[in-house]
Amino acid sequence: MSDIKALESTYSIAILEAASLNDLEVVRLKALGKQGEISLLMKTLGKMSPEERKDKGVLFNDVRTKLSKNIEQKKADLATQALTARLVSETVDVSLPERPEEAGAIHPLTQAEYELTEIFRSMGFHVAEGPHIENDFNNFSALNIPPEHPAREEQDTFYLPKREKEGVDGKILKTMLLRTQTSPVQIRTMMKKKPPIRIVAPGRVYRSDYDQTHTPTFHQIEGLFIDRNIHMGHLKRCVTDFCRAFFELPELKLRFRPSFFPFTEPSAEIDIECNRRDGELILGESGDWLEVMGCGMVHPKVLENCGIDSNEYQGFAFGLGIERMAMLKYGIPDLRSFYDTDQRWLRHYGFSAFEALMGGAK
Repeated sequence: MSDIKALESTYSIAILEAASLNDLEVVRLKALGKQGEISLLMKTLGKMSPEERKDKGVLFNDVRTKLSKNIEQKKADLATQALTARLVSETVDVSLPERPEEAGAIHPLTQAEYELTEIFRSMGFHVAEGPHIENDFNNFSALNIPPEHPAREEQDTFYLPKREKEGVDGKILKTMLLRTQTSPVQIRTMMKKKPPIRIVAPGRVYRSDYDQTHTPTFHQIEGLFIDRNIHMGHLKRCVTDFCRAFFELPELKLRFRPSFFPFTEPSAEIDIECNRRDGELILGESGDWLEVMGCGMVHPKVLENCGIDSNEYQGFAFGLGIERMAMLKYGIPDLRSFYDTDQRWLRHYGFSAFEALMGGAK
């Protein structure tokens, strides 16, 4: 009995005197390692009589437990001391002069979103925002997207684990996801406000895709105008004025091609006139067409899903990718470079924090 108590005292003192984590680990191995003294004593229990094993087993376990707790406590104390010493040694002298840092720059995405929203503000639109985590109804069902639509597949949409929600018939599983478009902002706005409604919804969206022209996260801006007696002529004038203002080409020609979107009827895709010369894309010159956005008249079912009488109100909607518009206007060839955090790229394509707000000059 005196031997085990002596070992406990010896190792308790060694633990207290350990000056570093390495020293503490050496003590732990000598006492509690596979060939440690306490561990070897534990192995002798099998050779003892039942009565002796009962008494000494309790004693050996008690010593091992105490030493283990002491080691953990000492380890925490040493870690705290190390952190305190590091904080003291790494203090910053705020009285020192500033380092010769280069001036920052506004990211092309930030600049493009600013220009887009300002153009639409000048046309009477208000900016609306919504959550990035959406439910299935706002992101799909309310937009007249059927259950079998490919956009609902897991390879295209980031779904979150289903969670329980109290329903009429008890608990039901609620589907949540990262929004695949900013259209849910339109749904939320139509469900809360009565027409007339005139909003644009810029924001980040998420889709499971990654290549030269797609990234898992990107940015969209969508517009919605709901009122009485709205028709395609209003839509055409709106997007024509917008494109000419954004690309700074007053005579820019647009082409409306019939298309299909579940949430608009009729639907169209919009192309702008361009030309390719020596591998360079030149906007505004005749020769070819380039698709820039989709649009259409809001589907009556979408209006009804939001509690708006489709016999009294009509409206149009449009949507475009902010990265795509920035690539076209600023001559950026690869979508992925927006997210590479390359300082050289940002210095080349970035905008002066002052001049950007004064007209987009670099």
